Amino acid sequence: MAGGDYSDDGRSESEAERLDRNWNELLQELRVLQTGTQILTGFLLTVAFQSRFEDLNEFQVAVYLVLVVLASLTTALGLAPVSLHRWLFRKRAKDAIVRIGHGFLQAALVGIALTISGVSLLIFDVVWTRTAGVVSAVGTLVVILLFWVVIPALAGRRR
Repeated sequence: MAGGDYSDDGRSESEAERLDRNWNELLQELRVLQTGTQILTGFLLTVAFQSRFEDLNEFQVAVYLVLVVLASLTTALGLAPVSLHRWLFRKRAKDAIVRIGHGFLQAALVGIALTISGVSLLIFDVVWTRTAGVVSAVGTLVVILLFWVVIPALAGRRR
């Protein structure tokens, strides 16, 4: 584009075009995160109404309640960019929407990583042993960190 600003990724686009593209990319990521988070949250909310729930010990109930809170907060974080956009829509605040939305998305990813790991802990603890639960939770978290942090960081360095 003649006369356009050049962003750091080699594209020739204006600031407004870059922000629109970044917002659209953020929305695509949010759609994936929101679906998974909402399904996981819904699953957790139904657990308390199962007949076997009464068999859980105090530790398992505590883990379950922490997971419900964590999943609920993660769902709220995943939906927060939508609310942010609604509040700032047509106020020439796309830069703030993208920047703050990015922060919400990163926080939601941390929340979903902890929730997934915690669900693994709870399920293995109920079905097998506490030790298996802890190993499963730590292993799950390590794999998530590898896939979500380490590999992208290494890919970014190679670029």
